[in-house]
Amino acid sequence: MKTSKEIKTAILVLSGIFLFIFIFNYLKGENLFNSSKKIAAIYSNVEGLSISSLVTINGHKVGKVQDINFTGDGSGKLKVSMLIDSDFNFSKNSIAELYESGLIGGKAIAIIPVYDDSESSVSGDVLRSRIKPGLTELVNQRLTPLQEKIESVMVSADALLVNVNSVFDKKTKSEIKGSISKLEQTISSFEETSNSLQNLIESNKNSINNSLQNFSNISDNLSDMSETFSEAEFKQTVNGLKSSIESFNNLITNVNKGEGSMGKLFKDEKLYNNLESSLGQLESLLEDLKLNPKRYVHFSLFGKKNKPYQNTGLNK
Repeated sequence: MKTSKEIKTAILVLSGIFLFIFIFNYLKGENLFNSSKKIAAIYSNVEGLSISSLVTINGHKVGKVQDINFTGDGSGKLKVSMLIDSDFNFSKNSIAELYESGLIGGKAIAIIPVYDDSESSVSGDVLRSRIKPGLTELVNQRLTPLQEKIESVMVSADALLVNVNSVFDKKTKSEIKGSISKLEQTISSFEETSNSLQNLIESNKNSINNSLQNFSNISDNLSDMSETFSEAEFKQTVNGLKSSIESFNNLITNVNKGEGSMGKLFKDEKLYNNLESSLGQLESLLEDLKLNPKRYVHFSLFGKKNKPYQNTGLNK
């Protein structure tokens, strides 16, 4: 019986030890009943990362952070060990990226797989690492240059004020005050003049409106008269030109038919020949008058008889 009790006690103790080890490892992120591979990555800062933090691939949970320790080489860097389910294979060249998993500052690790011809990762591999800036880091990165610019502007403004104070002594300030006072007086005078002009316009508003209306009416009347005269003169000119063209056409027609004086002159050959003969005789007479003027014009106090006319042969 004693042996049986001792065996039971030993079994119970061993079971308790095994259960304690199982619970302890489970809390550390290890699963004794699951075959997992252990890989690691080295970071310069793991603020916000803790044991049992998630490890994901493409947003899917594939493991947990098992341990975080210093590398021990004096660099101050930290080695993060991770347990990854063996069902997920990825290249040794994959990257373990530390990122911010929430707004409250929690961190997790995302494995960014690289699909190349290199070997798949196995337990004991150390992956390449990088840290993705979180919201706080991004804000700080953006605000730091802005803060520096604001500080620079404040320093420049302070220096400008110091220079202004050194330039504007009492005399200069007094002159500026005097100039401002004169400017105020000028503005006041301008306002008075403007008010007077406004009152003058208001008091003569009806007269001004009537004058403008009369001017508009006169302009419209002149425009209408100009258009009427232009149309009348144009019509009269066109009608006169049309009548002249018709008269000229009738004259040409009559000349071509031999009607009228011009038509007979151009079409009647006998009349043309007689006219040419008469012009020849007239020319001979004038020539003989030039050569023998006494023959045609003379005075006789004693009743001397005129000599008969003799043809000199000029008229042929």
